[in-house]
Amino acid sequence: MDDWYDIRNVDRIDSPSLAFYPDRISGNIECAKRIIGDPDRLRPHVKTNKTAEVSRMLLNAGIRKFKCATIAEAEMLGIIGAPDVLLAYQPVGPKISRLLDLIKAYPATRYSCLVDQEENARAISTLCESMNITLDVFIDLNVGMNRTGILPEKAKALVDAVLPLKSLRIIGLHSYDGHIHDAELSVRCQGADAAYALTERVYREISPQFAYPLIKVMGGTPTFPMYAKRKDCECSPGTFVFWDWGYGNAYPDMPFNVAALLITRVISVLDKQHVCVDLGYKAVASESPLPRVHFLNHPEARPISQSEEHLVLEVPDSRFYPLGFVFYGVPVHICPTVALYDKASVIRDYEVTGEWPIIARSRRITY
Repeated sequence: MDDWYDIRNVDRIDSPSLAFYPDRISGNIECAKRIIGDPDRLRPHVKTNKTAEVSRMLLNAGIRKFKCATIAEAEMLGIIGAPDVLLAYQPVGPKISRLLDLIKAYPATRYSCLVDQEENARAISTLCESMNITLDVFIDLNVGMNRTGILPEKAKALVDAVLPLKSLRIIGLHSYDGHIHDAELSVRCQGADAAYALTERVYREISPQFAYPLIKVMGGTPTFPMYAKRKDCECSPGTFVFWDWGYGNAYPDMPFNVAALLITRVISVLDKQHVCVDLGYKAVASESPLPRVHFLNHPEARPISQSEEHLVLEVPDSRFYPLGFVFYGVPVHICPTVALYDKASVIRDYEVTGEWPIIARSRRITY
């Protein structure tokens, strides 16, 4: 019997290459919907897939709200007609005008962004006013990631400074908790509860200043199940669509399946126990220590060294891995791995059926 990942016409795929399995992607989307119950509370982050076709699968599954990290991702979502797009980034410099150009170009998409500093909020508002645009914004809270966002105790002052700006409309709070990645479920739950408590405290403090309910956008993939149980916030997982080795090993409590793989081939047989494949660190995310990829069809193959175009594997007996031998690999971190490819082969019923461009890996599509 074929394993789920086998590609019968794999000779059509040059290597190294990225492969998507749409049936498994669909299964992950449906799984996320089951976890949250109400798809209107699901705001998936497209930084993982960067692909119009995958984003359209989310849209066709009844998901109407999206989150992204770059202007190119935001434009990709405008191209497919996504109704609601949060740029989970505070635009500065040229990014402000690029975002406003998107708003003009894709009027069917409601764009919003983050702010965490009064001076920048004023700069955004000034440009919005010059273009006759009122922009929805979320106050970005630092709930422990210590990367961006304003400290919760200072959020009220920022809200007070932004409210008079006529071209900005505060619609919610954004709290990303990427610092919470504990494998132990109970510890992860405690971390999510603490991040939520910080967000809720700000919410209660500022809500009396608004005549409409504010939105709370919480977390990423590791804490998605925790926030899904709370009915008063939106959840923004991203990795779930493809899954990867890192999350799969760290979070066995999460029911998602790997849906994207790397195809690589043996290009040199070094000796009795070593072969080299064409999967350098230009072809798989390299921020993690080795191993950066695990092979489904031959888990005994152990990466021992890597350079730009090459990966050396230690194997039990190199006679079983001749030149051209195909490995199917699961990257440790799928999100930056996808960004290394300009297209992905699409695999249905064990066959290559086409290719999908990774359109938003570019820093600029049009705007």
